[in-house]
Amino acid sequence: MNAQANPAASAAPVVVHHRFATIDGLKIFYREAGPADGPVVLLLHGFPTSSHMFRNLIPLLADRYHVIAPDYPGYGQSDMPDPSKYAYTFDGFGDVVEKLLGQLNVTSFAMYVMDYGAPVGWRLFLKAPERITALIIQNGNAYDEGLKTFWDPIKVYWNDGSKASRDALLGLVSLETTIFQYTDGVDDKTRISPDNWVHDQALLDRPMNADVQMDVMYDYRTNLPLYPAVQELFRKHQPPALIVWGERDFIFPADGAHPYKRDLQDLEFHLIPTGHFALEDRADEMVPLIRDFLDRKVGNVK
Repeated sequence: MNAQANPAASAAPVVVHHRFATIDGLKIFYREAGPADGPVVLLLHGFPTSSHMFRNLIPLLADRYHVIAPDYPGYGQSDMPDPSKYAYTFDGFGDVVEKLLGQLNVTSFAMYVMDYGAPVGWRLFLKAPERITALIIQNGNAYDEGLKTFWDPIKVYWNDGSKASRDALLGLVSLETTIFQYTDGVDDKTRISPDNWVHDQALLDRPMNADVQMDVMYDYRTNLPLYPAVQELFRKHQPPALIVWGERDFIFPADGAHPYKRDLQDLEFHLIPTGHFALEDRADEMVPLIRDFLDRKVGNVK
């Protein structure tokens, strides 16, 4: 078979760069790919993973788009300072990402938010909504309706801040829970690479990382008071938005997806029949939706 008969044989693979930036004295890891002058797509990861969750998506966007996917402090390959000396907060994560974008001279960008990536992204949106060219929302919350049963013991911790309530959440960083996050709601589990939980759990099991995760879990309470302001900005600025949401997610159920329809007029809405990490088994369904959306909404924006 010649290259003309097989187009894939003549297409060079996309190069993904794995870089570090120094921000506030910390080494912050990020993946970067695509044309330097292409429209920027910022990928913001969730818990308990890192930019690793976008490893398959990045090459599928980077032929046309300048893709940037950072790891927050304490996640992935970024530095993990001692939690007794460093405040692990969503405000801090937002500042780190904002400073990274500044170092990279990024002035406007589409934003893919997932899980923890949503409150990180909403902070960027609140600071300068005009920078956001489009939103891709995958199991990322901005409405009270999206915090259901999974969050009940976490809300206890938010309310009392006690050691007992904190310790009761330590199961959330166990291997059993990490596997659950990747496999719950998935029809064909052979589509999910075990490398996911091996990779994530190795990082969760680092000394002090459980404390990092509990600190971040406690700080999540600061996101809820921001929801009204985020929703107001949705209504005011009306960024084009795509929802590709794993509808069987126990952590961020589809109850949190539907309210976006109230505030976003230019919204394309898709519930995907899978769980939390939808890209892991439904990329074949999601990537065409994401590509089509970006090509129509931001393909000519630089």
